[in-house]
Parts: sequence; structure tokens; C-alpha cells
Amino acid sequence: MIVMLKKGYDEEQFQDLVAWLKAKDIRIHFSQGVEHTILGLVGDTTVIDPSLIQALDIVEDVRRIQEPYKKANRKFHEEDSMVDVKGLKIGGENFQLIAGPCSIESEDQILKIARLVMEAGATILRGGAFKPRTSPYDFQGLKEEGLRLMLKAKEETGLPIVTEIMDASHIMMFEHVDMIQVGARNMQNFELLKTLGRVDKPVLLKRGLANTIQELLMSAEYIMNEGNENIVLCERGIRTFETATRNTLDISAVPVLKSLTHLPVIVDPSHGTGSAHLVPPMAMAATIAGADGLLIEVHNDPAHALCDGPQSLTPEVFQSLAKRINEIKGFAFRRGDKL
Repeated sequence: MIVMLKKGYDEEQFQDLVAWLKAKDIRIHFSQGVEHTILGLVGDTTVIDPSLIQALDIVEDVRRIQEPYKKANRKFHEEDSMVDVKGLKIGGENFQLIAGPCSIESEDQILKIARLVMEAGATILRGGAFKPRTSPYDFQGLKEEGLRLMLKAKEETGLPIVTEIMDASHIMMFEHVDMIQVGARNMQNFELLKTLGRVDKPVLLKRGLANTIQELLMSAEYIMNEGNENIVLCERGIRTFETATRNTLDISAVPVLKSLTHLPVIVDPSHGTGSAHLVPPMAMAATIAGADGLLIEVHNDPAHALCDGPQSLTPEVFQSLAKRINEIKGFAFRRGDKL
């Protein structure tokens, strides 16, 4: 349920309303927008008669929310949310380019790629230390050593870092990581999500391989319900009957999500297609569709990469793509549009 307050509402009446709601064991999510002040009511709202609230002088409107996700719902929070990653904003009119290797393979590799993507225009460095793989015989990542190397790349370049967590028990290892990624396979690992909800760090939440948009939003709700509202959603492609690409990149998910939630939305065209030559056109399409950023895999030697080489861009191709993305954004902003 949401309660929309009138402009210039009486503070004493407002405090009385808040106290009455809390007495009924209702949690209140306060959202101050440009046009409206909204109270989002979370809990068993069946105990509340909307007509009693509607009758108050300070109340403009009362609505019940039918969707199962509440805090992630745009009806709760009309303005776009912005997530801060070490001073870099994602959301609103803020677009971030996140790039790096699928897996951290060695110190030389991650440091070299970090410098190259930074020079090309990346603002956040990605890299996998823990790697969930379909086969138990594939490279599983350098784990703790990979995190150490990622932090060294952060120290040398100044780029904030994002890397994937696989288990709630690993959370202490991520103390100095700037943004924690939840991969597609863990999107419905609810105990992990609840743990991340109690951590004061931004979370990059990827859509599962065969999950609906509503299920993605419900996973975000798990994190938000524990207190952490700094969530960036990531569309990374879903499994369909099509075999020409690794996954089917759902570009339409961007405007759909934008209409349903206030949370920022980025796109991963690398996993979404599985082919390096498809990444640039899909990255540009995602930008035009309104994404708040891109997550792109870059490797200095894709042919010998230990993980996902076929979908990784070379630094040279990434640099060219970064220029084209900036051209698209610049053209749109000159026209006054919002991407």
C-alpha cells in the first residue's frame, strides 16, 4: 500500500499517522520526490482500512499495490534511484561502463587489462575471482588469490571493482570490494541475498538464465527487505530455443524494468550473446534502449582465455566501442533525451 501526501502537509498530523501505522506493526518506506511525498507501507496491510487514511487532511491518495515486489516498485519510489559506487553514480542520467576479464588469471593479466580498459574509458573494473562453471573440470577461478590481485589492480588504476560472490560464507573476503555481483546462477539463492541485504555495499544483481522479470524484482526485494537498497539490476540474456547465440539478450527488459522499478538497469551483452562480434551492436542497442550502463568482458588474449574467450573483446575493439557509446549518448543528450 502507498500513501501519497499533500504538498505542505502538517508535520504534527504526519507524525500521528506514522505512530499509528507503526503501532500496527507496519514498516514505512519514506520517498521524497519532486512532485510527491510517498509513504510505502510494508507488512500486513490488510489490517488497515484505506478509507481511514484517505479521510486525513494531509493525505492526497491511498493505493494498494498488487505486485508482490513492494520496495523495488516504482509506485513506492517515483524518482529513479542512483547507486553510488565509490563516488560513481549509476542511474538517473548517470551511465557507467564496466569492463574487464571474465576471470582473473594472473597478476600480469589483470593489471594489463585494467590499465587498458581504463585508458579506453571504462569507469569500473570487473573480474571474476570465484567462477561458477557448468563443468566441474573447467577453471573455477583463483578464489582468494584472485581477490587479492583484483584489489591490486584497483590500487594501481584507481578504478572501483566489482566481482562475483558465490556463497554467503565468503562475505568477509569481500570487505574491500566496491560492488558485489550476484551471478545468474545465484539469483534465487535467497540466503545469499538476505546476507547481502545486511551489508553496506552496492549489489549488482544479474537476471537468471530462465527467470522472469518479476522473479528478478522479487530477488531484489529480498535484498531490500533486509535494509540494503543499493541494487543495480543486470539483464544478461535468457535461455530460449534459439541456438545461434549463447543466450537471447532481452533488450526489451530494459524499458520494461524502467517502467516497473526505480532501480538502475545495466546490460551485459557479452553473456547475452556469447560472441564477441555481436557485443558492440547489442551494447549500442542497450544504450539506446535506456540502460544505465554496460558490463563488458575484455581480454588481452581472448584465444587463450581460461574462461569465455569467444565473447571477450580485445582492448582495441573495446576502445572503439567506448567511443561509439559516447557518441550515442552525446547525440541523445544534445537532443535533450534521457538515456
